[in-house]
Amino acid sequence: MDILKMENMKYIKMLLLAVVCTIGLASCMDGDWDAPDTSVPPFGNNELQENNVMTIAELKSKYSATVFNSTNSLEQITDDVQIKGRVVGNDIGGNIYNNVAIDDGTGAIIVCISQGGLFSYLPVGQEILVNLKDLWVGGYGQQPEIGTPYTNKSGSTYVSRMNRTVWQEHFKILGSADASKVTPVEFDQSKVKDEQYLKDNCGKLMTIKGVTMADATGTETFAPEDLKDAANSVNRGIKGFSTSNIVVRTSSYADFAATKMPTGKVNLTGIFTRYRNTWQILLRSSEDIEEVK
Repeated sequence: MDILKMENMKYIKMLLLAVVCTIGLASCMDGDWDAPDTSVPPFGNNELQENNVMTIAELKSKYSATVFNSTNSLEQITDDVQIKGRVVGNDIGGNIYNNVAIDDGTGAIIVCISQGGLFSYLPVGQEILVNLKDLWVGGYGQQPEIGTPYTNKSGSTYVSRMNRTVWQEHFKILGSADASKVTPVEFDQSKVKDEQYLKDNCGKLMTIKGVTMADATGTETFAPEDLKDAANSVNRGIKGFSTSNIVVRTSSYADFAATKMPTGKVNLTGIFTRYRNTWQILLRSSEDIEEVK
């Protein structure tokens, strides 16, 4: 019996020790699970500081003659300069692929990034700082873009998407996103053929008001598979305008690609890019289509 009592006492002591250790471990773990610090953005290069910031208009002007006036010209930026602007367009609707458009009030430009889900950390209204040193500027179809060189199968080289590692080193998130600070500019339909207007405004978030889709029949969709081009996109015309001047361009991968085009008058908002002398309206989502009553 004495031996049995000793064994029971030993078991109880071991059990108590296990309980104490468990409580201590839980206490330590609670200390490690403090609320994370959300004051530092988890994306981008937080070491970047504003230095030698130029406006987007100044950037476009500087490279206008050598890069942006040519279809596929490009040039590496060797100066230690930066730009700052707010995101006005991203990939949330699947129509703007691997790109974001930023605007600083003087102009807009496209930033090409090889990464999906950009809208998750670059929502509309998010201000960012971009360090341009060692990146490239180019004019694919004369649309000003920032990225890195890409050579296609035909041997043509132009600015395209930079890899995500390069991008993360070259930008910094500034403050919190504020979509209320992003307002589309009304497109001046009388200047659809104006070369300077095209040059100054390509890349901006704009709205063309009171127009009718030329191909809308009540059954036609924005981007049917059988009409897509080599870039998996479909151009749709606007009544009263030549398709050589302006089109609504929709990716067959866009969330609203299979949406039927409205037959009545609409206001269309999107990123107004250019391909040579043609305006290309890139709707960001179905919410950019407003039917006029």
